[in-house]
Amino acid sequence: MSTNKKVKSALISVFHKDGLDKIIKTLNDLGVTIYSTGGTEKFIKNLGIDVVAVEDLTSYPSILGGRVKTLHPKVFGGILSRRDNAGDIAQLSEFEIPEIDIVIVDLYPFEKTVSSDAEEQDIIEKIDIGGISLIRAAAKNFKDVICVSNMNQYDEFLQILLENNGLISLDNRKAFAAKAFGVSSNYDTAIFKYLNRDFKIATFRESFDKSSTLRYGENPHQKGYFYGNLDDLFEKLHGKELSYNNLLDVDAAVNLMNEFQEGLPTFAILKHNNACGLAQRNTLVQAYLDALAGDPQSAFGGVLIANKKIDSATAEEIHKLFCEVVIAPAYDEKAIEILKGKKNRIILIQKDIVLPKANFRTALNGVLSQEKDDITDDKSHLTQATKLHPSDKEVEDLLFASKICKHTKSNTIVLVKNKQLCASGTGQTSRVDALNQAITKANFFNLDLKGAVMASDAFFPFPDCVEIADNAGVSSVIQPGGSIKDKLSVAYCDANNMSMIFTGTRHFKH
Repeated sequence: MSTNKKVKSALISVFHKDGLDKIIKTLNDLGVTIYSTGGTEKFIKNLGIDVVAVEDLTSYPSILGGRVKTLHPKVFGGILSRRDNAGDIAQLSEFEIPEIDIVIVDLYPFEKTVSSDAEEQDIIEKIDIGGISLIRAAAKNFKDVICVSNMNQYDEFLQILLENNGLISLDNRKAFAAKAFGVSSNYDTAIFKYLNRDFKIATFRESFDKSSTLRYGENPHQKGYFYGNLDDLFEKLHGKELSYNNLLDVDAAVNLMNEFQEGLPTFAILKHNNACGLAQRNTLVQAYLDALAGDPQSAFGGVLIANKKIDSATAEEIHKLFCEVVIAPAYDEKAIEILKGKKNRIILIQKDIVLPKANFRTALNGVLSQEKDDITDDKSHLTQATKLHPSDKEVEDLLFASKICKHTKSNTIVLVKNKQLCASGTGQTSRVDALNQAITKANFFNLDLKGAVMASDAFFPFPDCVEIADNAGVSSVIQPGGSIKDKLSVAYCDANNMSMIFTGTRHFKH
């Protein structure tokens, strides 16, 4: 028995009508009976095409201000009936229910309404009932019915109709059913997340209805995908497609630079999710040059990000470096022309949007979820730990270092002088190792640490780190505090003319 089915009838009721006219005209040419209601019915009539009103089929009007239109046995019976079941066919005949072979339905724009800051009643009215029910019914009965559940599917569906003269295969019907349940799942998740803002029910629900297939994952033998809409965050001006590793670095870069949106021009260079260079200066070009000076080796192949418009002078300097991605809020026209000199270099304009407030990742056979670390240490958080107070300039450097430290892999130590990242020790199993790594790097690139400051993402359980830092030239320290042996580190600082301040906030990053 053939699994191809000739379509004879269609129910169409959509919110978005762009591109729908071609489908309707094709269905009409194929002799398909069309049922519709409301605005879609009027749209079809305006095309000069015959349409049967759902109200005429059900002998029941639309009621409750349009809340109930298609919820009727004569509609759902025609969709859910099994064409190879004699009992179903007999009941269709008994109750004069027509078979429905195609359901084209989309959903009220719930997420868009939420994002518009509409009143709650307006949002609730955008919770679709009839549409979601039609989608689920048609998708469930994919053996006999095809469900088109989103306007993004119009072109593919039209192509199927035209290529096969109205014959639709089981594979096509099943594929569209999978898409339909993807649509309904995403929709229900959005509603749950909206309502759950007030109740915090401990259930993990995340859904993204847009995806990108990446060249590969973290390594070439791994498949990789991105779920989400990057167009909401970036305007891409040039370059190849972002890779899995690019996206991880871009994510780290964006979150780091969010700490420096206000104030003087700031430039950061990242590699493997950590800053290898960062500086704040009166001009962006100088900020870039001093960021690069922090570690010109690691900068090769890195991701670059600025908090101000990139001008031609900065672009000229950037162009001397091989880098994967450049991100900024804007660019001069000349700067774009210069940066496009490397065909694969990815150039992004970052848009002003709010990033998610939660982080999650797979772990074992489940998911770990947490609130985003949204505490940025400032002067109001600081507690003086030592007899010697840091100078105003040192406090500025300490807070600058703390921001970088927050966005660096633990265990980490960050060394800063004059609002320039001198070096950092990243992702070490020992805090002493992280400090030694940072000092070694700073010395290798001839960065003078005399008068530099040190930031740590967590407390010092022993005084060894402050002693090593002191011997390297560090004059002031910022750390969360909280160790039962804090007094040992404080005592060393007091005895050696160093200042130390506590923030009270740990910034682990794994």
